[in-house]
Amino acid sequence: MKAVIETGGKQYYVEEGTVLYIEKLDVEAGKEVVFDKVLMLDGKAGNPYIKGAKVTAEVLKNGKAKKVIVYKYNQKKNYHRTQGHRQPYTKVEIKKIK
Repeated sequence: MKAVIETGGKQYYVEEGTVLYIEKLDVEAGKEVVFDKVLMLDGKAGNPYIKGAKVTAEVLKNGKAKKVIVYKYNQKKNYHRTQGHRQPYTKVEIKKIK
């Protein structure tokens, strides 16, 4: 079975066994999370979601991505600014699609 789910303002194409890095969820590692916003299931689209469809996943870990450096510079104005950002994520593995 294949499905398209929505979480964190993004859409993901998943099937059983898929490992995803998604926007951070407030769930501890080892727990299960259920995604009920299923947009498509085996080629059948919802309007906007399919009623009764659920995707169950296990949270593998929470963490932060590699640092992204943001550098601003204005020539002739003696302006330099460096800023770093690490985006938090949750790593999940899809277990079951209903």
